[in-house]
Amino acid sequence: MHDFKYVTRKERAPVKNGLIAIIKRTQNLLRDDFTFRFDFVGSDRRNMVTYAPQTNIGYDFDVNLEVNDDDCNYTPEKIKFKIIQALNKVAHKYGYDYAEDSTRVITIKFKDRKNSRILHSCDFAIVNNYTDEEGHKRQEYIRFNKRQNSYTWEEQPGGYYMLCEKEQWIKDNRHHDKLRKLYLDKKNKNSDLRKHSRSLYAEAVHEICQRYGFYD
Repeated sequence: MHDFKYVTRKERAPVKNGLIAIIKRTQNLLRDDFTFRFDFVGSDRRNMVTYAPQTNIGYDFDVNLEVNDDDCNYTPEKIKFKIIQALNKVAHKYGYDYAEDSTRVITIKFKDRKNSRILHSCDFAIVNNYTDEEGHKRQEYIRFNKRQNSYTWEEQPGGYYMLCEKEQWIKDNRHHDKLRKLYLDKKNKNSDLRKHSRSLYAEAVHEICQRYGFYD
């Protein structure tokens, strides 16, 4: 049994403001190559950021970076490399480690080295939002295939789009407080270390939708 708690907007505001400063300085460094916009997504957008005081992993933010230039001629690998390179020139000045490149995101971590703890971190996904031939809004992201050492644009899985629809239904039907309670309960009872917060959140969304009539 864990002891996860929610981090209030006020508590996380200084960290978020610091991240915004990092992103804006990164934008300035890359302006001659390409420009991009940014959006805080995930738990921060939902006001459902959690942390457990007894652990050493802190809390995290999720940010989407979207290249604005339609005529950007860089490959997915070059785009990600240039963003990592720029982040590395900026983030450590704010106390973060150098960026880590993973399958879906770029991660920077702020650590309490004396006590071997991650206080907070931020995952950056590089995305492209577009409308398909049938008029549906879609999103793809830059994926790093470690086995092949290659970078490609990959379509978000089907569950990504259904989650947005379910979240809107929960909001419209005023079940958000129930979702917050259930999600925190799931995090505190979770004993599978391989199960990430996003999976627990998706389960909680599904259960609320199931209980209150989304699938009827």
